[in-house]
Amino acid sequence: MSDKSRISPLLPHLRDDLITEIVSVAIFKEIPSGSTILRAGQYVKVIPIVTEGLIKVFSRHEDKDLLLYYIQPNESCIMSFSASLKNEPSRVYAITEEDTSAILLPVEKIDQWIRQFPDFNSIFFQLYNLRYSELLETISDLLFNKMDQRLYDYLKKKHQLTGKNPLKISHRQIANDMGTAREVISRVMKRLEGEGKVRQHTSSIEIL
Repeated sequence: MSDKSRISPLLPHLRDDLITEIVSVAIFKEIPSGSTILRAGQYVKVIPIVTEGLIKVFSRHEDKDLLLYYIQPNESCIMSFSASLKNEPSRVYAITEEDTSAILLPVEKIDQWIRQFPDFNSIFFQLYNLRYSELLETISDLLFNKMDQRLYDYLKKKHQLTGKNPLKISHRQIANDMGTAREVISRVMKRLEGEGKVRQHTSSIEIL
């Protein structure tokens, strides 16, 4: 399969000459699960578009991490895009949740494409709307939902994104994603299990 035929289905609304431009500079990369692809404070050099797999994007405050959103296939990282346009260091970091395939677009081309190909903007305007809604949900979740509901929603979201049940994940990993302590997750997980919502196995958690 040619590079152009790999990109065209992902970005069907883009002009053919823009697709040709993207193909000429894009890097196609296979990224193992657990790889850090962007660090907070780092200047953005490439904008990823995920073709397969899953990337999670975090914010860090006072040594605590908070999962902001996931980047799924056919999506990109709007925070990276914003930082690259302003030539500012990234305020977030990103890690692959599973083995991931991505198209990497060099940031030095982004501004040119925005000016030369107005339809290129549509990729990121759509993502702005999506991420804005997700961030509002995250804030609402933090402010108004008890940890029991937050944890159960987190597990359901991960199942929805990965299609896996049971989920192979540790209490420490969940705590890192949710910006809390492992002991808190263990205590709340036990309550959820007592309510018949989950079943804990040696190295996985099953949603019932």
